[in-house]
Amino acid sequence: MAEAHYLVGLELRDRLVVVIGGGSVVQRRAPRLLAAGARIRVISPEVTAVVEGMAGAGELDWRQRTYTDGDLADAWYVLACTDDADVNEQVVAEATRRRIFCVRADAGELGSAVTPAVGEHEGLTVGVISGGDPKRSASVRTAMVEALREGTVDDAATPEEPGVALVGGGPGDPGLITVRGRRLLSRADVVVTDRLAPQSLLEELPSHVEVIDASKIPYGRAMQQEHINAALIDAAKAGKFVVRLKGGDPFVYGRGFEEVIACAEAGVPVTVVPGVTSAFAAPAAADVPVSHRGVAHEIVVVSGHVAPDDPTSLIDWPSLGRLRGTLVLLMGVQRIAAFAEVLIEHGRPSDTPVAVIQNGTMRNQRTLRSTLAKVADAMATEQFRPPAIIVVGPVAGLQALRTP
Repeated sequence: MAEAHYLVGLELRDRLVVVIGGGSVVQRRAPRLLAAGARIRVISPEVTAVVEGMAGAGELDWRQRTYTDGDLADAWYVLACTDDADVNEQVVAEATRRRIFCVRADAGELGSAVTPAVGEHEGLTVGVISGGDPKRSASVRTAMVEALREGTVDDAATPEEPGVALVGGGPGDPGLITVRGRRLLSRADVVVTDRLAPQSLLEELPSHVEVIDASKIPYGRAMQQEHINAALIDAAKAGKFVVRLKGGDPFVYGRGFEEVIACAEAGVPVTVVPGVTSAFAAPAAADVPVSHRGVAHEIVVVSGHVAPDDPTSLIDWPSLGRLRGTLVLLMGVQRIAAFAEVLIEHGRPSDTPVAVIQNGTMRNQRTLRSTLAKVADAMATEQFRPPAIIVVGPVAGLQALRTP
């Protein structure tokens, strides 16, 4: 009988964690490592879109090259997660020489550490190790966390029928996904995920779950919608339970109904789990109410993916310029100058308050307050990037006096 592992918590704040490989393993592990305060260095010629986005945002250090001996110097913890067994073996060997604990993703028994199935509930961290059976670890972890949250123990090992669940993951904070959405995610065989979906939830998945990265980085690489539809349908027809994990709400500029139509036409059962939309959640997290008694009686949510003068635009910008209430603009960062100009042209005062919330509800949330005439320059100066929600209207000028 194999000896049991010794379960321990690592203090990684401001300490270097080196990850060799840029695939789904680092995509799953990075959010929790970042939450622990670790400095992450990824060494890999290629990375997933999510990891690339993290590197671009300065959340981790990506060295775009292959592993060489000596890369583990100064590391406190190492993950060997390439798709090359020989490279992983070399990483473990160097870690052993340096007396650094190392997880080997492709063959856990050959590393010096293993990653437990982890869940969280109101400050508690639950970790389960089952001695080489990751599916069992994940099932027990999920049942324990759900018991804490709901007061009941759900049989997470009970499989779902083949089909697709379109799950709204909320604005980014993993605590804002619905209970039903989280439960279905824990039972998935395949997860097709977006960059804006709560990435830390992926770490809770057992290792047998296939994760398909369908990220759409703004103005960058993207998986085409027809390929996403095909991935959902093919996996479901292969007898899998598929969760399509999307940011926000699937039906709020998320192309969710396109995926419902595709599944229906292919004869694949599909269920929709609504999510908290970032259009309202991000402003709320930044103390910007989209409505307020005596201030705003209307809320309009607008897509900014095309310019006001684009012939494909379906938006009546002159009417929006005449409105006095709240305008919530999604996907508007690149063209904010054009949107501000057309609103002012059609009647919005140039000193109308504007609030911009980047990465709403996340640990790196940023808020900028300005006016319609100045917001484009202010966003450029402060280097605001997608994803960001732009709120235009008197509500953006309201501020609550909070005690420390």
